[in-house]
Amino acid sequence: MTDRPFPDHRQAALALLNGNHRLSRRAGQFLGQLVVDPTPMSTAQLDWMNALLNGAGFPPLAKDRAI
Repeated sequence: MTDRPFPDHRQAALALLNGNHRLSRRAGQFLGQLVVDPTPMSTAQLDWMNALLNGAGFPPLAKDRAI
């Protein structure tokens, strides 16, 4: 795995969903929505996504990906 940030939330969500990481049902629903919805994330969503990525040992999203 590289330390480069994910370029968009779809790729980050797919990496989390396809990995062998424990996710709550709520987190899985959130990530599934991000895969299909191109709408920019809110600041709160960006914070949650980065927390999930950090917990799984992935790099964060690229900067300036929130509304």
